[in-house]
Amino acid sequence: MVLYLDSSSLVKLFIEERHSAQVREWTDAAAAVLTCRVAYPEAVAAFSRRNREGGLRHAEYRRVMRALDAQWEAFGRLEFDERLAGRLAARHALRGFDAIHLSAAKTLLTEGGDASVAFSSFDTQLNRAAGKEGMTLLLPGA
Repeated sequence: MVLYLDSSSLVKLFIEERHSAQVREWTDAAAAVLTCRVAYPEAVAAFSRRNREGGLRHAEYRRVMRALDAQWEAFGRLEFDERLAGRLAARHALRGFDAIHLSAAKTLLTEGGDASVAFSSFDTQLNRAAGKEGMTLLLPGA
């Protein structure tokens, strides 16, 4: 299985949250783990916000950032089709970066050949859209 992680799933690999263990299980079982290039700045923004708001101490923030930087090259990083992302945003009422993630995953699905592609997100609207677009969803508790 090839696993696509959006930013909400990627963050769970670095910060202990509800369902982090399940995301780690999925990544361990995957033949490849991919995401879109926009996931890096989204993850950094999420970590930085938690640090500013006090939910992530500065030492832990530095550790998380080092871990992200160390592991980033191990992820397959996908580009996206901006016109497809725009159509997906309009069709499914998605936020911009969610449409970008779905565009990247759809491109992977289209070009993936026989590979089984699974999509992981913790955003209800994005999961709904991904399901409508024919993606296999990995959902918590499944």
